[in-house]
This record gives sequence, structure tokens and C-alpha cells, in this order.
Amino acid sequence: MHFTTLSAIAALTATASAHTRVYSVWVNGEDQGDGRELYIRSPPTNSPVKDLTSPDIACNVAGATPASGFVSAAAGDTISVEWYHDTRGDDIIASSHKGPIITYIAPYTEDDGFDAIWSKIDEEGYSSGTWAVDNLIANAGKKDFTMPADLAAGKYLVRQEVIGLHEADVAYDTNSARGAQFYPSCMQFDVTGTGSAAPDEDFNFDGGYNYTDPGIVFNLYGSFTTYDIPGPELWTGSGSGSGSASSTTAAAATSAATSAATSAATSTAAATTAVVSSTTSAASSSATSKATTAVPTTLITSSKAPVTSATATSAAAQPTATGSASGAKLYGQCGGKIWTGATSCAEGTCTVMNPYYSQCVSA
Repeated sequence: MHFTTLSAIAALTATASAHTRVYSVWVNGEDQGDGRELYIRSPPTNSPVKDLTSPDIACNVAGATPASGFVSAAAGDTISVEWYHDTRGDDIIASSHKGPIITYIAPYTEDDGFDAIWSKIDEEGYSSGTWAVDNLIANAGKKDFTMPADLAAGKYLVRQEVIGLHEADVAYDTNSARGAQFYPSCMQFDVTGTGSAAPDEDFNFDGGYNYTDPGIVFNLYGSFTTYDIPGPELWTGSGSGSGSASSTTAAAATSAATSAATSAATSTAAATTAVVSSTTSAASSSATSKATTAVPTTLITSSKAPVTSATATSAAAQPTATGSASGAKLYGQCGGKIWTGATSCAEGTCTVMNPYYSQCVSA
């Protein structure tokens, strides 16, 4: 009895602490290096978010603090997000934390992402007895997705989340000691290409996930053959969003053959990252309720041709505004779809980066 009790306590302790967060990003099999604070908005710990009403559900704790740089990738590239537990290449996440992995994209924003800006571009749930988390562990902590091939060039936030369902039989708002565990991570990308599609599903994590969703309250230990992945339908990449209705079909797991091939390629890839120019100029305060911070301009590039600046295309042209004494400072935000602050620049020229973000840049 004593042995059984101690074993149970040890198992519970291991499960409780076997959480996860993102270490790095790989572009077409090339490691972009430790991205924590550099291009990942890294939370201070690997603890989960459980309160669906908290802004932390979007980009985790400290998600409103932009990283200093961006990962450079092209539309159509294969992106691998590498997760870890305590150190790179460790146990990644407890195998008991079974659940889906979902990837979203949004036009770049300096705030916490708790707005109607997100489009779902990849999802993996449950198929034939295997969960997305099972595949994540088998693939050394990497979860792949494809940057939409027709995506317009510009700066974006990519949000990937792991959802642990091991305590999801009861909703968090019913019992705060239980509930689904969310591990969201937001990464900053500078995307190149000739596409014209702008993500427009406008899914909002402020009310987008609910404690009544079947994919959020779920008995992992019951009898089931399918699983409803939370969130909107997948964005087609055509620029015509499919709305924010919850998914009602079970997602198939990523092919084991594809994962194995990707793992083999990425395990031998050389880390060829380069850090180029960084700007940390502070932006002026706006009239909105959310503070504006400096726009980071560091690019983390792969061994492809380096990207030294990002000029995004936009379907909707925005007037160019030049300096005025009361306008935004150099590298501050000066426009965008949901922007309500200054639309002129005290220094530089207001330039469209993507439909949601315009920036004061040097002429």
C-alpha cells in the first residue's frame, strides 16, 4: 500500500510538471536557432493557460511584449515549430497530455492578440488511436505546417498551441483545479513572396473558445472514435475566409511517413541563422486602450537570400502620410485595419506593411 501511494504521488507530480513551450522554428529543415525572446514571445514558464476569458489565451503570459526580431520565410515554405519541456530535446511534454495541436496566423500586431485577427491554417487532432501530441513526441518535439502558398508578403504573428485534455472531463469554470490545458505560443514572421491573399477569418480568442465546446470539455478516458477540434474552419488561403464557426469534424493525424521524413531532414540540417539590423526605437502612446510599443525590425534569416527589409502588399491601398509634429515616431504604428491611433508620422513615411499594420519608416 505504501509503495502504491508513493508511486501514485510520483506519477501525479511528474504529470503536473511535464508542461511545454516553444524553443525554436525550422524553415525548410533549417534551424533558426533559439528563438526565445528573439522571435518568439516566450512566456516566463511552461505552465498552461486554463482561463478562456484571459488575454493570455491568445499569446500566453507576456504575449503583449513583442520579440526583438522576425523569422524570415517564404510563402509555401515548410515550417517546423520545436517544443520542449525544460531543455531542448528532452521529454517535450508528458505523454499523458494527449490532445490536438492547432496553428493560426494573423497580420502582425504589437499587442496581445486578443482581438478578431486570427485565421486557422493547420490542425491535427485524433485519428485511429493517435493524438497530435503523440506525433509531436515521436517527431522530437516538432510540429510542421505549411506557410500558405498564396499569402501576401508582410509581417505576421503565427500562433501554435498544444491542448492537453488529460483533465478536460470537467470545465475550468466548474472546477478550477481541472479543465483543458492550453499551451499557446506566438512567433513573429516576415513572409516574402508574390501572393496576394490576406488572412481574413477574423477569429477572436476573446469569446472564440467556450467552456461548452466539445473539443474543450472532453473525457479522454471514455469511449470515442472522433474528436471535434476547437476553433474556426481552416482558412483556404484564397482571401475569402470561411467564418468562425466551430469545427464539427475530426481532424486526421499527420502522416507518419511525412513526419519521419521531416524529422530525418531536420535532424541533419545545419543551423545557419543570421541576425540582421535591430531597431528598438520607442513608439508614442496612442489614443487606444492598449499601449503601443516599439516595432522590432530584426530579421532571422535562413540560408536563402537574406531579407533586409519587409514591404508587404495590401489589397486595400492606404494613403501615405508624412511627418507631422503630433504623429507617430519613427518605427511606430501609423495605420491598419483595426488601428485607431495616429495616422501620420512625426518622422519618416507611413508605409503599409500588411492590412492590419502600417509603420513609420525612414524615407
